[in-house]
Amino acid sequence: MVITCWGSRGSIPVSGREYIKYGGDTACMEIRARSGDIIIVDAGTGIRRLGNKLTKEGIQHYNFIFTHAHWDHIMGLPFFKPLYSNQTKIKVFRCPYAGMYAEKLITRVLTPPHFPVKYSDLSAEFTYEDGCPHTFQIGSVTVVPIHLSHPNGGKGYKFIENEKAFVFLTDNELGYMHPNGLTLNDYVRFSSQADLLIHDAEFTPEEYHRYIEWGHSSYADVLKLASRAGVKKLGLFHLNQDRTDDAISSN
Repeated sequence: MVITCWGSRGSIPVSGREYIKYGGDTACMEIRARSGDIIIVDAGTGIRRLGNKLTKEGIQHYNFIFTHAHWDHIMGLPFFKPLYSNQTKIKVFRCPYAGMYAEKLITRVLTPPHFPVKYSDLSAEFTYEDGCPHTFQIGSVTVVPIHLSHPNGGKGYKFIENEKAFVFLTDNELGYMHPNGLTLNDYVRFSSQADLLIHDAEFTPEEYHRYIEWGHSSYADVLKLASRAGVKKLGLFHLNQDRTDDAISSN
C-alpha cells in the first residue's frame, strides 16, 4: 500500500501562512494498492487536489469509502473533477452503514440549493457494492470496519495487504463512549501491531476536559492507545482549525 493524506484538518478548511506545514484541507485519504486499485477514504476538501492529480495521471477508476457524513468529510466531493468526465467509473462501498446510506449521502451533497449540479447530471458512472458492517475486499486490500465513538456514529477501518496493516480512526473519542462506540481496549486490540495508525487527536489534554462528548480525542489518549497497541508509526488527524503549525509542533 502507498498511503497519501490529502487533508487532515477538522471541522472546516483553513488557509494562511500559519497552516502551510500541516495543511488546511479537511479529511481525504488515498490508498494505492498493489492490485492497482485506488481507494479514496472520505471526500473533504483535500479530494480536490487529489482529483487534479488523478486526472493528470489519466487514472479513471476509483473506489470510495466514507467514515461518516459530517460536513468536513464530504464537502469537497462536488469539486472532484473526475465526476464530470464520462470516462470515470466510481465504485462506492456501502459504508459506514449498509443499505442506501452511501447513495443518500452522495445525492444529498449534489442537490440544489446545496450545489447547483445535480447527482443525475454527473458524467461519471457510479456503482454501489455492499461493504459495512462486514469485512470486504478491494483488489489486493482487505478492509475491516469498526465502530467509531463519535456523535451520529461512523466507521473506522483497518486496511490489510501483504501482512501490512494501516488503521484509520478519524473522529474517534477515546475518553467517552458514544452510542455504538467501543472501549479503549477494543481500539487497542483493533490497532494491535499496525504498521501505521492514523487517529483523531484534536485536543490537548488541557483542552479535552472542556470538550468531553464532542467526539474527538486528546493526543495524550492517542499516544496511550498507540503505545499499548504496539503500532510502528502514528499519525495525528482531525487537527483543530485554530491550531497553527507552530502550536502543533510545540505540542
